[in-house]
Amino acid sequence: MNLTAQFESSIEKNNFHHLVQNTFWFGLATPATARFLSVYSIHVGATAFQLGLIASLPGFAAVVGAALAQRWIRRHRVTIDAVRWPSLGMRLVFLFLVFTPFLPTQLQPIWIIIAVVIPALAEGLSSVAFMVAMREAVSEKMLTPLVSRRQLAVNMTLGFGTLAFGFWLEKAPFPFNYQAMFIIGFAFAVVSWWHTMQVKLQPSEDTIAEIAKSGKRIWHTPGFMTVVFITTATHIAYFSIAPIITLRLVNELGASEQFMAYFGLAELAAAALTALFTSRLVSRIGNRALITSSMLGTGLSALVLALAPSLPLTLLAAVLSGASWAAANVALFGFFAEKTPMRGSPRYTTVYIQIVYVGMFIGPLIGSSLADMGMKLVTVLLCGALLRLLVGLSTLLHLPPRFSSRHTVSPVVE
Repeated sequence: MNLTAQFESSIEKNNFHHLVQNTFWFGLATPATARFLSVYSIHVGATAFQLGLIASLPGFAAVVGAALAQRWIRRHRVTIDAVRWPSLGMRLVFLFLVFTPFLPTQLQPIWIIIAVVIPALAEGLSSVAFMVAMREAVSEKMLTPLVSRRQLAVNMTLGFGTLAFGFWLEKAPFPFNYQAMFIIGFAFAVVSWWHTMQVKLQPSEDTIAEIAKSGKRIWHTPGFMTVVFITTATHIAYFSIAPIITLRLVNELGASEQFMAYFGLAELAAAALTALFTSRLVSRIGNRALITSSMLGTGLSALVLALAPSLPLTLLAAVLSGASWAAANVALFGFFAEKTPMRGSPRYTTVYIQIVYVGMFIGPLIGSSLADMGMKLVTVLLCGALLRLLVGLSTLLHLPPRFSSRHTVSPVVE
C-alpha cells in the first residue's frame, strides 16, 4: 500500500470511529426528550392537543429546515462545515427545556412547544447535510458496516440512558429531577457534536454540482412516487397516536417515570433484536412485504395497548411496536434506495427526509385532535390501530400506473 492509500485509509478509520461515537453519545442524551418529555409535559399541565403540537410541530419545522438544506450546503466547499452550526443548534433543545420551571405555570406547556420547534429548524438542515457528509466520510464498502455499528451503538445507549434517567426521575424531587436530566442530556449532546466535527472530508465539487441541479425531475423518476406515497402514509399512521400512548399509560393506567423507562427499554430491546434479522427478512420477502407486515405489527401493538387492563400487559405492546417499527424503518429506507438512482442522491435524500418529517407532523395531530374533542383515549387508540392496519395492507395493493412499481427501472450505479 502506497503512502497516499495509507493516509486515506487512516482518515477513513478516523471518520468511522467518530461517526460511531457521535451516535453513541447522542443516544445517551436522546431519552431525555424522546422518552420523558411527554411525561414532563403532562406533569406541567399540557392538554392532549398541546401534546400533539409538541410531537408534531417539530416535524413541520424540520420540513422547512430541510427545504433550505440544499442552498445551505452549496455555501460550503466541505460538506462537514455545513453540518457544524445546524448540528449544534438542534442540540439546544435540551438547554431550552431547562428553563421551563422558571416560567408561570400556564405558560410552561407553550414554552415546551417553542423549545422543541426552534431547534427542529436546525435539525432539518442538519439531517440532510449529515447524511450527505456520512456518505463522503467512508467508502461505499464501509457504509453498511458503519450504519450497522451506529445502529448497535444507539440501541445500547438509548437503553442505558432510558433506565438511568428513569431511575433518577423517580428518586429526585420535581422539577429539579427533569432540569438536571436536560442539563446532562445537553452535555452528552455536545460531546456527540464534538465527535461529528472531527470528521475529515475533502472539498466535493461533485456533490455541490449535483445539489445545484433542479430537483423537479426527481418527481418523474419511475417508482419514486410510490416511495413518497408509502413513506408518507406509514409515518402518518404510526405517529397518529404517538402522544395518546403516553396519556393512556400515565393518566389512565397510572404509569410512573420508572415504568415509562421499562416501557421504553422493552421497545428498544425488541428493536435491537429485530435489527439482527431484518436483512434476512428483506432478502426473503422484499422491502415492500416487510413494510406491510411491520405496519400490521404496529396496528396489533396499538390494539393491545387500547385493551390492556393493567400496565404489565402494555409491555407486550411495547415489544410489538419496537420490533415492528424498527423493521419498517429499515425496509422503508431500503425501498427508497431500491427505487432511486445513485445519481442525484442528495436531491432524493432531501425529499425523502422531508416526506418523513411531513408524516411526523401530520400524524400526531390526528390522535391529539380526536382526544381534545372528547373522544375516549381507548377509542382513539383503536382508530389508530385501524389506520395502521389499513396503511399496511395498502402498501401491497396495485396502485395507479403512475405509482406502480412495475414501471420501476433499476437504479443507476456508477
